[in-house]
Amino acid sequence: MNEVDTNVESTQGGKVVFAEDVVATIAFLAAGEVEGIHAMIGTTMEGLGEKLGKKNYTKGVKVEVGTEECAVDITLAVKYGYRIQDVAQKVQQEIKNAIETMTGLRVVEVNVNVNAIFFEPEKKPEPEAPAAPVEETEPEAPAPRVK
Repeated sequence: MNEVDTNVESTQGGKVVFAEDVVATIAFLAAGEVEGIHAMIGTTMEGLGEKLGKKNYTKGVKVEVGTEECAVDITLAVKYGYRIQDVAQKVQQEIKNAIETMTGLRVVEVNVNVNAIFFEPEKKPEPEAPAAPVEETEPEAPAPRVK
């Protein structure tokens, strides 16, 4: 695979630096694509921000970003019925692939913390609505044909 230095020197003498929130957002979105994940679990403060209407794309994700590599810690809830080890390994792969592909940073570790199991609520059968009486109407006359 082609390695890309995150401190890319340009002809004008500049560099590229990735903010931790950028890398955390990539990890959050990559993990969300894995089947069996219910949600990322963040801190109380992260939850408060969402209640105020802010969408948090870094909830439950902590990253350390260096000049060439990064490390990720993610906390999540897995849906009941999925093999947790398989889901966690898939999350690690997806996060590593997404960050390395999009930023060129080398991911040295992805630590997955499973803090909850999500149970689907039982679906209660909906009560049947009483059938509406059928009114008898005269059939409509066919529309005239235009030639």
